[in-house]
Amino acid sequence: MGSGEDLQPAAVRDLLDQVVARTVAGMGAYAGALFLLEPGGEVLVLDASFGMPTGFVSLLRRIRVAAVPEAPLAEAILQRHVVWVGSGEEFARRYPHLALTYPFVDAVAAAPLVAGSRVWGAMLVLFSQKSPVLDAHARGRFTTAARCIAVLLQDAAEAGHRLQPGLTARLLPPTPAHPSAPAHPQAAADFIAAVPEGACRLDVRGRITFADHTAADLLGESIPHLVGARVWEAVPWLAHPASQLRYRAALASQLPTSSTVKQPRTGRELVLQLYPDSTGVSLRISAPVGATHSPGELALGTGAVPGPASLDAYYHMMQLSGGLAAAVSVDEVVELVAGHLLVALEAHAFALLVAEAGRVRVVGHHGFSPELVDLVDHAPLASDLPLPGLTSGAPPWGLTQGVPSFFADRDELRAAYPESASIDDRLGAWAWLPLMASQQFVGVCVVGYRQARSFTLQERTTLTAISALISQALDRARQYDAKHELAESLQASLLPRTLPTMHGLEAAARYLPASHGMEVGGDFYDLIRLSDTEAAAVIGDVQGHSASAASLMGEVRTAVHAYAVVGATSGEVLARTNHLFNDLDPGLLTSCLYVHIDPVHHRAQLATAGHCPPLLRHSDLHTDILEVPPGPLLGVDPKAEYPTTDIPLPPGTLLVLYTDGLIETPGTDHETALTDLATVLSKATGPLNDIADTLLAHAQPSGDRADDTALLLLKVF
Repeated sequence: MGSGEDLQPAAVRDLLDQVVARTVAGMGAYAGALFLLEPGGEVLVLDASFGMPTGFVSLLRRIRVAAVPEAPLAEAILQRHVVWVGSGEEFARRYPHLALTYPFVDAVAAAPLVAGSRVWGAMLVLFSQKSPVLDAHARGRFTTAARCIAVLLQDAAEAGHRLQPGLTARLLPPTPAHPSAPAHPQAAADFIAAVPEGACRLDVRGRITFADHTAADLLGESIPHLVGARVWEAVPWLAHPASQLRYRAALASQLPTSSTVKQPRTGRELVLQLYPDSTGVSLRISAPVGATHSPGELALGTGAVPGPASLDAYYHMMQLSGGLAAAVSVDEVVELVAGHLLVALEAHAFALLVAEAGRVRVVGHHGFSPELVDLVDHAPLASDLPLPGLTSGAPPWGLTQGVPSFFADRDELRAAYPESASIDDRLGAWAWLPLMASQQFVGVCVVGYRQARSFTLQERTTLTAISALISQALDRARQYDAKHELAESLQASLLPRTLPTMHGLEAAARYLPASHGMEVGGDFYDLIRLSDTEAAAVIGDVQGHSASAASLMGEVRTAVHAYAVVGATSGEVLARTNHLFNDLDPGLLTSCLYVHIDPVHHRAQLATAGHCPPLLRHSDLHTDILEVPPGPLLGVDPKAEYPTTDIPLPPGTLLVLYTDGLIETPGTDHETALTDLATVLSKATGPLNDIADTLLAHAQPSGDRADDTALLLLKVF
């Protein structure tokens, strides 16, 4: 771009806006958005949207990049290529959870913003049914634009001006698909005055940019009152979430939609017909004549939409309830509450407090002062802290019995709980919601509001329902976390605590359990000292994830160790272990790779029972995938024999043993993943532990693991 001054955030944003807007218009799309990746690389944050309904803006504010992507943007980043979803049906099939919240999405394109080896974010483009094909020209334009944006972001970061998303996303109109035609104002005015219908024009934010006299009369408002305001704000009886839903549905689908409503002042029925394009919606208001829907229209019912006062809040409530049903850890529950609860309730602060071992523990919070959080966290339950329902001052009929407490202002709270005087005085109202699981009190969800407020019956009902959802999710999550911790402890107890130190041999090992599921796995490794000059390395994978698999893993490791120290060859160790394995008849199969290492004479002897082929990196950093003649898995044939392979291990050679969790990548076959892993190993430098971490980071960049992973590195010197 030029000088550092040219790379100032304001100048960069201006260029980004131009590139994205022109790309959206050039591809024949109606909306687009730019997302920036947070420094940790785990969350995409919406920076700007173009022509996108406001409801979509808030819902797409933060997107987690996970190993199993739930959004096209996350998939684009993980796979490093353009993701194209050609229809609403395909969208629902590939992203079912997302489709429940975005029922009007049709065709979608997402591209990662990659410059060199660095990912800076992603770009999203939405298409209507009018242009649902991403041809070669459009794909090329999309890819080029994404590359240009990534380079621009990288240049700005290198100049010391890394672009950060603002507290709120910028919403900008798209470039009009068609230039304005020459105006004929008098002819247009005459036409409008002669027809009995009213006409309004709304921009992408829902603001009225034009309204004629007929429309104003039918809506019961004046033109000055209408123009410049959102239609559901200017016309109170259209303030129901259903009105916003229809408007956003029209913009998102780019299909006409209509509904019949009743004007409360006159009792007259009116037909509201919405005709969208890339810059907004034209609203036609008339008396009903015949059918209100024509072919190609998006038909939405006229019934009331229950829930919060705004559609954004309604959508966030849907996201929160759906997410809580699927959450499996306390961290996930806290993240969901932080991301959706405050928006859904139009609140300012929340805290999740649980009773644990006689103390209060804050498992998640937002918006409360750090001093108050520090005061409360890990404090004894029987204390004088400002905690209604968790302290000794709580009445027996209070939160511990599942009864919520609502405090419209500070005076109400202090009147009920005088010890609450130290509660954050930046807040004006509170809701203390009990968290009950199986009729047992487990804690409290505290919701704080900036201003004093009277809690309506609907608000109290909604808050109570939310507390039930959070209670169930939190109870499941705490059980999951406890069981997962127990499983990991059991797994660790069955693996070697340390690796022996051997002359002429350096070793490093890693074990990572699967990210999902709480059962202990059957992956194992070991390094066995056979003598002062010889060692044996073994790695294996027992089928399944269960206590039985873990127990069998311990037995296999013990058997291999016993047969190894008596001087058996590699093939004999596996054959004898297999014979014992069949006698046990566990009903499970096991893969295993055994290596007898002589670092003094720089030789190794290998035998495998259907295990992944090891990698051998030479001193010149060239890496081979070793082809070891395979024997059957342990537990298949009690009389099986296991051929051996001898290889040289000159100084500087690095032997890598691993389980299949290291090469299981979604959408990639094992052969390709193994070749990629060998390439990474050839380029990895530094200490052995750093190389191990590099291999794990390549195989599992997001940190999510579909299977257990064991890794053993052996270097001869």
